[in-house]
Parts: sequence; C-alpha cells; structure tokens
Amino acid sequence: MKSWIKYTLIAAAIIAGGAIFYKKVYVVKSTFEMTQPTKGELKVSVKGIGNVDAKNIYAITAQSGGRIEEIHFDEGAWVKKGDLLLSIDAVELPSLIGEAKATLQKSSHEAASAKENIASLDAQKVLLEATHERHKKLLEQKFVSQAEYDKAKSDLDNIKAQMNSQKAKIASAASEEQRMQKNIEALQTKLERLKVYAPVDGYVISKEAEKASYVLPSTVIFKIVDPTTLWVRANIDERVAQSVKVGQNASIKLRSKPNEKLKGTLQRVVAMSNAVTLEREVNIGFDATPETFYINEQAEVNIHVATHKDVLKVPMKLLSKYNGKKGLWVAEGDKAYFKEVSILAQNDEEAAISSGIEAGAELLVPKINNKPLSDGMKIFR
Repeated sequence: MKSWIKYTLIAAAIIAGGAIFYKKVYVVKSTFEMTQPTKGELKVSVKGIGNVDAKNIYAITAQSGGRIEEIHFDEGAWVKKGDLLLSIDAVELPSLIGEAKATLQKSSHEAASAKENIASLDAQKVLLEATHERHKKLLEQKFVSQAEYDKAKSDLDNIKAQMNSQKAKIASAASEEQRMQKNIEALQTKLERLKVYAPVDGYVISKEAEKASYVLPSTVIFKIVDPTTLWVRANIDERVAQSVKVGQNASIKLRSKPNEKLKGTLQRVVAMSNAVTLEREVNIGFDATPETFYINEQAEVNIHVATHKDVLKVPMKLLSKYNGKKGLWVAEGDKAYFKEVSILAQNDEEAAISSGIEAGAELLVPKINNKPLSDGMKIFR
C-alpha cells in the first residue's frame, strides 16, 4: 500500500472518531435541560426529629405497701377513671375493724345501761329528797332523833353519788365510742388505700408488678397515659429556634406510618437549650389523637413558621456554589454564566430569590452525566 493512501485512511479515521466523540460525547455532556423561575407562594417550615410522648403520664403507686392480691389490667389496656386497677392483701385489717366495732358496740351498751340506772336512781332520789326534807323539819321539832336525820341525809348523798358514778360511766362510754369510731374510720381508710383506682381515662403503657409480688408505697406499678395530651417531643437546631412560636401549625410523620402526615400544633417551646447538641426541645400536640400510637416511637415534625407570597422561586437542587459564592447557572445564548443570588427564604424543595436573576431567566438543570460547568462555557440545549 502506498504511503499516501495509508496516511489518508489514518486521517479519515481520526476525523471520523473526532466527529463521533463530538456528537456522542462532547455535545451530549454539554447539553443541558432548561427551566425558568416561577412566581408564587413559598411556605417555610422547621424540621425536627423526636419521639411520641404525652404531657400527662401518670405513675400509679400503692398508698400502702403489701402483697398484691389481685391485678386487673395489663399493658395496652384501656381504663376508665375509677376502675379498680389492683388490690393489696389486707392481712389483719378486717379483724381489727371487727374488734373495733365490737368494742364500739360494747361501749354503746354500757352507756345505755348507765342511762337506765340513772333513770332508776333518779326515781329513788326524788323519794329520798322528800324523806330528807321531812326528817329535817321533824328534827327541828324534836320529833326525830339526829341519827334518823343523818341516815336520811346519808341515803340521799349515796344515791347522788351513784348517779354521778353512772354519769361518769356514760361520759367514759361516749369517749370510748368516739375513740373507736375514729379508729374504725382510720382502719377503713387504710383498708381502702389497699385498693388502687385509675385516676383518669387512658391507656396502660407500663405494668411493673404482678400478682403475689410485694410492693412498697413508693413503687410504681402502672403508668397510664392520657391520650388527649399526646404530643411529640422534638429537637430543633438553635439557629432556627427563634422562628418557632406556640400556636404554629405543624405536620407529624410517625415512623410506623411514613406515608401519612398527621396534623399538629406547637404547644410548648422549652426555654433551655441542650448545651451538648445545641438543640432546643419543642412539643407538638396532635390535633386528633391517632387511633393507635406507641410512646417513644420516633417521629418527624415540620413546623410551619412563615408564608412568603408572590415571590420568585427556584428548585433547591439548582442552587450551587462557584468560587465560594452561592448562585444559579444561567444560559445566555449558547454560553453558561454563574449568577450570584440572594435567598429570601427556603424550604426543603424550593428557595425564594430576592435578587440576582430575573423572572424570565433560563436556568440550567445540571445532571450527573453533564460536563462540569464553568463561567462562559459553551453549552447546548
């Protein structure tokens, strides 16, 4: 083969390869999708991660220690206010109450007997008083002896002493009745404290004891949650904490229901930040209590903090950094230029642009297969 033919073929192959590279690689990598900013409303939210909790979780303890005789509910059960949760063995309390009641009845009978004796003695007293007065007059007239008068007076004094004795018995019996009545009331109160009742309507989320186990007065036996106070304890970055305020609307996404957004309201912003994580706790209540919920379940919250109307918006994915500046890549003719922009507000999807581009600007949408952009670079559409 002659040399000129050989070189001609080589040159043709290089030109063909270059053309293919230009059309199949260079042009493809330099071809960008275009979009334009939009005008409209931008809702700004603050995101936080936390766990399902409740404002009111009641730790139920026994008022008196002892061995659990019966336990009537288990974890996950719904209880109503006043339901008997458990009872503790009363041991000797019923017999003590019985003894106190017997003593009370005895004192009552003694008082009644003393009152009957007083009635009988009172009748005798009337007769003896009359006899005493008669002997007194007869003594003055010398019709009776001093001994006879003294006997009449002694009999009257004796009956009075007997009456005073019976009155003392009545007073003593009344005092004993009062003491026994208070004793019975105290024992009955102690007996009643051996029964534990639900303080509110709610769900049993924890049961820490079983039948026949021994508990102390300070031992937590049940934990009951009031579902109407259900909320999410979430943490947000300190840098955005100033924008959240009580009463703001929020959405809640539970880990068990990742595709469902539940409505909520910000109920409390904790005043103290976490010095380690640099976060602040917020509490978002559920507008409607979920049918099923799990305390401590992970939850994601989005708190709506602001709405910007009639603003110029671009997708967040278009924002990029170039030479240390934040901005957008804009097409002008067949060239790409980087435009630094000022961001008014942003959320996870969009950003509101306050300056740097116009409403009709053609924005480049870079993709992973595109050639890296540079200012003034030639592009294809």
